[in-house]
Amino acid sequence: MRKGDKRVIRGWIMYDWANSVYQLTIASTIFPIYYNQVTREGDDFIVHFFGLEVINTVLYSWAIAAAYFLVALITPLLSSLADYTGRRKTFMQFFTWLGALSCGALYFFNPGNIEFGIIAFAMGTIGYGGSIVYYNSFLPVISKPEDQDKISAQGYSMGYLGGVVLLLFNLIMILQPGWFGISDPLLPARISFITVFLWWIGFSLITFNRLPRYTFRKRRKDKETNIFFEGYRELDKVFHQVRKSKPLSAYLIGFFFVMMGLLTVMFMAATYGEKELGLKDSVLIPTILIIQLVGMGGAWLFARLSGRWGNLKALMFSVAVWIFICIGAYFIINALQFMIAAFFIGLVMGGTQALARSTYSKMLPETTTDHTSYFSFFDVMEKLATVAGTFSFGIIEALTGSMRYSVLAIGVFFMIGITFLFFTHRLQQKSSNVSPQYLNKN
Repeated sequence: MRKGDKRVIRGWIMYDWANSVYQLTIASTIFPIYYNQVTREGDDFIVHFFGLEVINTVLYSWAIAAAYFLVALITPLLSSLADYTGRRKTFMQFFTWLGALSCGALYFFNPGNIEFGIIAFAMGTIGYGGSIVYYNSFLPVISKPEDQDKISAQGYSMGYLGGVVLLLFNLIMILQPGWFGISDPLLPARISFITVFLWWIGFSLITFNRLPRYTFRKRRKDKETNIFFEGYRELDKVFHQVRKSKPLSAYLIGFFFVMMGLLTVMFMAATYGEKELGLKDSVLIPTILIIQLVGMGGAWLFARLSGRWGNLKALMFSVAVWIFICIGAYFIINALQFMIAAFFIGLVMGGTQALARSTYSKMLPETTTDHTSYFSFFDVMEKLATVAGTFSFGIIEALTGSMRYSVLAIGVFFMIGITFLFFTHRLQQKSSNVSPQYLNKN
């Protein structure tokens, strides 16, 4: 297909608008708060999960870890199958429906069925995480390298905006239920889970209508082949190519540690504010809104910085800011400080995610058609980072009894990540065989 088709690119960007309601309403804001409310009795945070006694927030963080671990296990092979058959959009549609339906099922989650709620939440997370693999892999297919920073930033900006629009509606319903004739205090949150299902599916139809059905299809109809065997061959081929590229390998390791920190903050920020600081919904939800609104500008800001400094330098700067944020967050004691931290989190969150995606896209071999397989390694590192980050967050809380030490651990993750990004920068400078697009100014 022809790269740079504006109609296709706008359709691709629309999926960020569609799926980001999961990240904001389910992963970051309303569901974590609702979950804490229905899984505690006074100061008792212990829940029973299939007969096991566990701290509610520890179970929550481990559910995220388990979901992303499963995604990390299955997506490499499924991605190689998508490359071999050319049906990456079909795989993306499957995970989209799985995620959206699971979010809608959370409407039925209440204190009497903890197991159902955790499983539905985990399935929604799997659906979201799985769909993103194929979504990201379309970026180098539909856009030219020189446009990828801008298009990636546009996607994240639209995602932040879409998430905010739906959250504002749900926020009004939660804070003023009487306007909607609702008397049950828990019902507005449950209705919000239905709105996520409708929004996610509804707007993703625009994306699926515009993206190509097949991309670089390799399967021959006139040849008897086992698609699973051929899919494994595709995966093995790309794996060896990634290993042979020292800059690419170093970048993926650095990306792993950066995402360990960033995604753990994304998933656990509301829980931290509610449990550790005792903040109410009226503070937490507007604070998350601040992150989203500032994040739109942050994505554009770092796209501009990458044009001036190059991708890797701009990315390292954003990670350095994250380190200072984590140090400051350890000392937060009130709502105002929490909101100030949220402003700076929003500033770097969108920029870090957008740059990480476009930088990796630029690092891929120009002649490759195995974009989904390459991005499966990118997304596996992201999913494993979520597993390691949220699991360690829960372990440290369980051992110390405080989330503050978990926040310091996140800062260490960012320090390790920036070290490997620096190695990537040095390796590229020494290499004459690697495209400088992700290092130099665009």
